[in-house]
Amino acid sequence: MRIWLAAVGKAKPGPARDLFEEYKARITWPFQLREVETKKRLDGDELKRAEAELLLASLPPGATIVALDERGRMMGSEDFAARMGQWRDAAVGDLAFVIGGADGLDASIRQKAALVLAFSPMTWPHMMVRGMLAEQVYRAQQILAGHPYHRA
Repeated sequence: MRIWLAAVGKAKPGPARDLFEEYKARITWPFQLREVETKKRLDGDELKRAEAELLLASLPPGATIVALDERGRMMGSEDFAARMGQWRDAAVGDLAFVIGGADGLDASIRQKAALVLAFSPMTWPHMMVRGMLAEQVYRAQQILAGHPYHRA
């Protein structure tokens, strides 16, 4: 299973990017980051639609999409690992996580998603969410590999 992360915005050097890179390096599944940005000055729904087009175009055809959105389902790490295991066992070739821009995700992405996932009802900096996601993918990998989970 190949893991993809499509995100709006380019990560600048600093602690948030370092956190993402640290956990990405620990993940044994192939993991690709695709960063997209609109070149046009757009607002509101127009901006979200343009970002959605760029995000979807950056993913491989047929990828199973997980949209990160504050309105999504919150899951514990063990449930998230179980869902990752289901996709792995169902021979999902490409699993794509999608993080929108400052205005959020366009509804078209949420509609295409196999799962709409929220880390919290709180708003998080999008660059920090990348690190949080990489850590949870790594944690899922370890749980699925049978490593003891300290919360079990």
